[in-house]
Amino acid sequence: MDISKTNTQWFEAFETHLMGDDKPSAYFNALLHKGTFPKHHPFDRLSVLKDVPQSPVHHPEGDVWNHTMHVVDIAAGKRHESRDARVFMWAALLHDLGKEPTTRRRRGRITAYDHDKAGAKLARKFLDACGCEPAFTDAVVALVRWHMQVLFVVKDLPFADLPAMMRDVTPDEIALLALCDRMGRGELPREKVELEHGHIAAFLERCEGHMAPR
Repeated sequence: MDISKTNTQWFEAFETHLMGDDKPSAYFNALLHKGTFPKHHPFDRLSVLKDVPQSPVHHPEGDVWNHTMHVVDIAAGKRHESRDARVFMWAALLHDLGKEPTTRRRRGRITAYDHDKAGAKLARKFLDACGCEPAFTDAVVALVRWHMQVLFVVKDLPFADLPAMMRDVTPDEIALLALCDRMGRGELPREKVELEHGHIAAFLERCEGHMAPR
């Protein structure tokens, strides 16, 4: 593996596997384990996720890197459902970049408050550094920014903001990414899988209600 590749070349290599592999994680994990994962900006924003812990209660799969690898594999099986598979797969890979700067231990708990907002800024810097076209970058960033809205909406949390979200993205794209995110926790019991699908349905229903004439 030529570790002297340019950002554009690395971006194209990553995209080849995101768009073509059944399990893109095999490629990314191989790079990491062999020590050939690019160490320079912006790709170091991904590899550092291996050192970012998560709550074992909510993330039994372990650190943010492991979670991201689960998510991209699930997303690969669903990319045909997306309106724009390329945007969707890059959003799946970059969706939790914001956890590195926001993760804290608070009273014995691991939290990453506002990682969606922080992640949107980091995703933009990542894609800009790779020379991506503005429209593509904007679309990926929007998915990263709003990927937590399903949880916020179904739990009636104050962070929910459907009007702002729907100005940036379509609910079905957020629902698809959020499902991959929620399912990216290793093997889940059937009741948990059914619960997550129920949350997605409830979210989409709320979005439909918001769009209905008043």
